[in-house]
Amino acid sequence: MSIKNNLLEITGELPSTVKLVAVSKFISNEAIMEAYNAGQRDFAESRPQELARKTTELPADIRWHFIGHLQTNKIKLIIDRVTLFHSVDSMRLLNELNTLAQKSGITVKILLQEHISGEETKQGFSRSELIQAAELSKTLSYIRVCGLMGMASLSNDQEVIVREFRSLKDSFLILKETIFKGESDFSEISMGMSSDYHIAIREGSTIVRVGSKIFGERY
Repeated sequence: MSIKNNLLEITGELPSTVKLVAVSKFISNEAIMEAYNAGQRDFAESRPQELARKTTELPADIRWHFIGHLQTNKIKLIIDRVTLFHSVDSMRLLNELNTLAQKSGITVKILLQEHISGEETKQGFSRSELIQAAELSKTLSYIRVCGLMGMASLSNDQEVIVREFRSLKDSFLILKETIFKGESDFSEISMGMSSDYHIAIREGSTIVRVGSKIFGERY
């Protein structure tokens, strides 16, 4: 199937409450433009240099999301080019984003990443660290926390994936009812990729990050 048809199939499955972010890391500009011409506007990258380059080469109305592990020394490359940082996973990163946002005269929108899987290779805060990060964010004038992000285990056991997604939703509700109570901006749960976005939607995701189901396998 074509990229356009893949997009039509996926968007036809999504409730109106769920946003599709097309993961375009390692994808050519030509393939991204196929998706763009089919109506897709939200794209995600995981490498700052690649995102910075693509923002200069592709249409200005694309909304770029950053989903990778972000090193603090690379923030300046993309601080003013990203619609939403999905993967804020340390206090240091939180503070540095605020510092560089202040220098740039902007407010950056972020998601706090929780480590919900049993895989040590994945990044993110523990539940207790997540609460501390949320409390810290309230003291940072140039940061707007819009919700949480998490990545489930690469598992064929759907019960494992459901349990992990439910854990993220529980964390979201705890923060929504306490630290971010009454804040309409705190509304997003970014969970679900090509292999598990159907489960994520059922468990309350508001943003799904889909790559290979749109563009095909990268390798």
